[in-house]
Amino acid sequence: MGHKTGKGLGKYGQGRVNIVEASKQRGRRGLGMTVRGFEPSDLEWDTDKEVVSAEEAVDWIDTCTGAVPKLDEMQNWVKTGPKKLVLDGECEFCSEDLLINILKSKSVFDNLEPEEMRRARTRSNAFETIRGVFFLNRAAMKMANMDAVVDFMFTNPRDTQGKPVVGPNELFYFGDVCAGPGGFSEYVLWRKKRGDAKGFGFTLKGACDFKLEDFFAAPSEMFEPYYGKNGLEGDGDIYIPDNLVALRDFILQGTDGLGLHLLMADGGFSVEGQENIQEILSKRLYLCQFLAALMNLRPGGHFVCKLFDIFTQFSVGLVYLMYRAFDHVSIFKPVTSRPANSERYIMCRGLRADAGPIRDYMFNLNLKFEKLGIMSREDIVTVVPLELLHGDDNFFEYIFTSNQRLGQTQMIALSKIQAFCKNSNLHDPRQADMREKCLKLWQIPDEVRTAPDRTVSAQARFNKLTEMSSADFWTPPTKLTLCDLETKVRSVFDYRCQLGGSKQRFLLLSLGKTSIYRWDPLTHNKWVKLTKLNEFLTELPRDTLVEGEIVQELRGEGKGQLKVNSLHILDAMFLSGEDVTSLHFNDRIERLKKFVKAITRPSRSDLAPVRVKDVYRFEEIVQMFERLSMRRVKGSSQPKLCYCLQRHVCEDQPRYITPTGVYFIKTVRDPWMMGQSKKTGMKYFYHTLTREAVHKVPLDSIASFQSCQKSRLLWEWDSSVKLLPEQMYFDSKKLSREHVLDFVAKHT
Repeated sequence: MGHKTGKGLGKYGQGRVNIVEASKQRGRRGLGMTVRGFEPSDLEWDTDKEVVSAEEAVDWIDTCTGAVPKLDEMQNWVKTGPKKLVLDGECEFCSEDLLINILKSKSVFDNLEPEEMRRARTRSNAFETIRGVFFLNRAAMKMANMDAVVDFMFTNPRDTQGKPVVGPNELFYFGDVCAGPGGFSEYVLWRKKRGDAKGFGFTLKGACDFKLEDFFAAPSEMFEPYYGKNGLEGDGDIYIPDNLVALRDFILQGTDGLGLHLLMADGGFSVEGQENIQEILSKRLYLCQFLAALMNLRPGGHFVCKLFDIFTQFSVGLVYLMYRAFDHVSIFKPVTSRPANSERYIMCRGLRADAGPIRDYMFNLNLKFEKLGIMSREDIVTVVPLELLHGDDNFFEYIFTSNQRLGQTQMIALSKIQAFCKNSNLHDPRQADMREKCLKLWQIPDEVRTAPDRTVSAQARFNKLTEMSSADFWTPPTKLTLCDLETKVRSVFDYRCQLGGSKQRFLLLSLGKTSIYRWDPLTHNKWVKLTKLNEFLTELPRDTLVEGEIVQELRGEGKGQLKVNSLHILDAMFLSGEDVTSLHFNDRIERLKKFVKAITRPSRSDLAPVRVKDVYRFEEIVQMFERLSMRRVKGSSQPKLCYCLQRHVCEDQPRYITPTGVYFIKTVRDPWMMGQSKKTGMKYFYHTLTREAVHKVPLDSIASFQSCQKSRLLWEWDSSVKLLPEQMYFDSKKLSREHVLDFVAKHT
């Protein structure tokens, strides 16, 4: 087109020759305006200034061997004074230079727009791209990070000999306070993949609440939020003493009076514009989170809680109290916590059994805060005397060193962000490598967060789980009568007994929450969704497939008697996605009990009760009969035969059902059968073909779910079946209680 190098683009070669410069305008500031200290520059960052590694180590304070102080002694430690809203001069537990430089480093960013700060921080942090992986948020990965660094102490606690604290048929109980939307809990529930955990949550109602619907990685049905003295109608304010007491009572009720294995706390609130005094503003939050741990953990339990700066005597005093209440304490900043902020975590291992006085002391401190009120000019400034904090060399040196180390790390990170603000082309090249190494160390799959497919049909989900048709899982039980008792039952030791409460049994498949489908072979051959209108409302974790029946439970007597539809589970195939079909019937029942205990939420009165059927050995069926009695049933003119259910801890009164018969489940698979030595009384397994006899359970003798289904026997009950000694009218030709007990006596 006739253009000549070095000339402009105009007709006569006039016009600009140099390249047009990119705009240096930042954010919403006017053109040409620059912020002092953040002038655009081509400077580079020296990576040798910081240590970046996926490998981390926890430094624990040496264990305090002294006795826990007495409550009366600690009450004399409290000192109040004028409320202070500046951190200047708090140099008892760090050097003066460090405190001045940290405050100065933070203040540099006061005039910088938040978005500019965030962008530079994202590019400068070597661990930024870890984010939340497939969890709800970054908090979940912080918990995963800390859990892995302490050898999964939080989710798999072990005793001093290295043995698991939680038994195979026990639940792992954890609490999550000040923790909405719930990233910590989602991680713990995910790590306990088989539904071995039950969580209790406590947080502020409203925008800070738990978002259970966003728990894509784990079953939120095993997590129960609670909000204080008014239950689900409470406010979730951890400062209120009555709320803390109500939470303690609720957790004790839900853990058989033992308390939690783990309590996590992640409280915080916006301090925009007041970052330098975040520690002072958070002092009561520190106290109440620590108090929640001491009130709700069982002896030996663990605690992890987010802190910020710990420069003041008040904060350090609280840490000292935890140091006296637990076997081991550490102040730790995981790599998932951004290095430029003041965040760190206190990790406490092994609550001491004698820590009660410290718990009571903290409770009294919170009462004192409540009495002072938020508008008071007075404040609690000391909870542990300064001479006591200085006098414990191990503790003081640890806190001082920790503050110095974390402070230096924070100042380096802040200066790095400043450099990345000046040069927008800078980007830490180690981000991808650090993400890969960390996820491998923490045993977290590198997967994308995806929501469950809610469009899949129940039939399609069933086929994927079982690779079989529904009919293959179901065989009608064989009726058991007086005539064939001897011929159909070879050994009473082969059978377990369950009492039916309905004439209809069915399969239930959950696609998550209340999306539960029922398959009833007697009426139709398709999956039908349960609705509250015609059935009942409950929640089951996704990919749960069980056999059950809807039973009407009776509570109380007379005019005040209540009839409540409940789900009674008889057997299981899949529990929260875990295949249990091939386990021994006894093991399936134990897994079911733990599973139902985990999903039971007493605070949810809108959900129908769920329970596992009581199971009896055939040779001990007399125990079942002993729970039978004639009772008045509302709506009936005559007393009815009722069975008293095993009472749960959270139930305030007995529950009864009107039984329909007994199912005999054969738990030993042919050609094996069980016998009992007449000489020793010991039970053994006998192979009817090879005549081999062994005491240990042969693997091929274990009856799977399908095997139990195919060999079931049903003893149906009606008004003509004699079940109680005082019964006057009965049919002597029908199988009765006496016949069964005589049969048992004859064969044992």
